[in-house]
Amino acid sequence: METNTAPTRDPELWRQAKSRAAFKSHLFTYLSVNGLLWLIWAVTTRGRDQGLPWPVWSTFFWGIGVLSQAVRVYGGWDRKGMAEREYERLTRQS
Repeated sequence: METNTAPTRDPELWRQAKSRAAFKSHLFTYLSVNGLLWLIWAVTTRGRDQGLPWPVWSTFFWGIGVLSQAVRVYGGWDRKGMAEREYERLTRQS
């Protein structure tokens, strides 16, 4: 006789865990790739380039995407989550 030993997962917590794991993977990729781009810039053109370093563009614009994902994943502007928290606050007051 087999018994199911796997714990049942809360679907909302599982979704949050997957979102946070995806964000951490994205952040690691962002840091690795941009670090490599800055290293290439430093080795090849740093002394001869008088303008803005070219890796600044990928770092800046990709960074906006990483920041927006972090805000979404860690609960910054989640409308559904905000509504649920407000509802729970109101039910505690009454």
